Amino acid sequence: MSDYRRITIASAGQHTGEPVEIAGWLYNLRKSGKIIFPIIRDGSGTIQCVGVKAQLPEDVFEALKNLTQESSVIIRGRMRAEARAQGGYEMDIEGAEIVQRVSEEHPYPITPKEHGVEFLFDQRHLHLRSRRQHAILKIRHEIIKAVRDYFDSNGFTLVDCPIFTPAACEGTTTLFEVDYFEDEKVYLTQSGQLYNEATAAAFGKSYCFGPTFRAEKSKTRRHLTEFWMVEPEMAYADLEDVKRVAEELIVFMVGRVLENRKTELATLERDITKLEAIKAPFPRISYDEAVEILKRKGSEIEWGGDFGGTDETLLSEEFDRPVMVDRYPAAVKAFYFQPAPERPEVALGVDVLASEGYGEVIGGGQRVHDYDLLLQRIKDHNLPPEAFQWYLDLRRFGSVPHAGFGMGIERAVSWICGLEHIRETIAFPRMLYRTRP
Repeated sequence: MSDYRRITIASAGQHTGEPVEIAGWLYNLRKSGKIIFPIIRDGSGTIQCVGVKAQLPEDVFEALKNLTQESSVIIRGRMRAEARAQGGYEMDIEGAEIVQRVSEEHPYPITPKEHGVEFLFDQRHLHLRSRRQHAILKIRHEIIKAVRDYFDSNGFTLVDCPIFTPAACEGTTTLFEVDYFEDEKVYLTQSGQLYNEATAAAFGKSYCFGPTFRAEKSKTRRHLTEFWMVEPEMAYADLEDVKRVAEELIVFMVGRVLENRKTELATLERDITKLEAIKAPFPRISYDEAVEILKRKGSEIEWGGDFGGTDETLLSEEFDRPVMVDRYPAAVKAFYFQPAPERPEVALGVDVLASEGYGEVIGGGQRVHDYDLLLQRIKDHNLPPEAFQWYLDLRRFGSVPHAGFGMGIERAVSWICGLEHIRETIAFPRMLYRTRP
């Protein structure tokens, strides 16, 4: 069988009429008398194959005819164009090799029938093989590649930040504590931002990209306890720079998905007109204006309160693209936010709320760059100054105005894919009551 060249299903159209083989798994099987139609998946896509009894050795036809779902198989034959087929091509079978046949006594547990959510996530290691999950994770891959390409082509240096940290970034109540050596306590990072401020002072513009952890006992559709975040930081930058870069990043990222992942968006039945509307400039409103909009829409929010998920949804319904809300009350923001010089009760921060009610996807702003003010803010938040000596050093040695933001990858994926729940956006989600598989 050496005459058969191995290809991927994604490249099927480049090999019409050639003797080729596909190594994959049986996704589904239809039979019609003396013809069988095994649908094969190989990770790059799915393709319908056609096996005619009269044209195959009897043992090959019978093996394929009785093949069980998710059995691994190598199919050999030739591609031909077929306008009615998904992908536009079918494969005429000339031979096959069964690599491993799934036992009928222990069949593949995820069948074409409807299954409950908890069952599917108990079987997540297998659930990933479904068309829907495959499409979501392909789009996630595209988003991550776009994020890296944007920063790499705009002068940012990737610098990885530690996952074990000695102190909090976002508040001590949402930290996962870990036993370190010799009875030392450390925490799983909530953000790489503090370290990013050091790398921005070294490189001018830097970003980190990695897993972050929040010990929030939340069961909402927007929360995971482990998620991935990209965090750029810029020296000699202010709030307006954050807004500009955030807007550019989102437009670039959505454009890449629309360009390269139309098939996956179609699998998810995503309304791409909603994504096509995501163009600059994004509307920009102040927290004060946002509160007035919310009150008009029936929210009980009062000035000084942070926005909940419902508030973010109500706001985003006003616009056909993401909206930027800036200058929140300093009291609801982290200790490192720079107060507005003309109005110290508000912080020079911004949240970017995704369209269609998906809530915050980006949060960031300008950092405190004055040593004395930062020290006071650390004390005001009841944080131990000794744990932040290195961070305070950044204000002793060449301090400059600087700014940055964080974007949660899973929230971006959820929004761009149009998903109901964030748990589908990562291969193996970690939530309040889920740590397996």
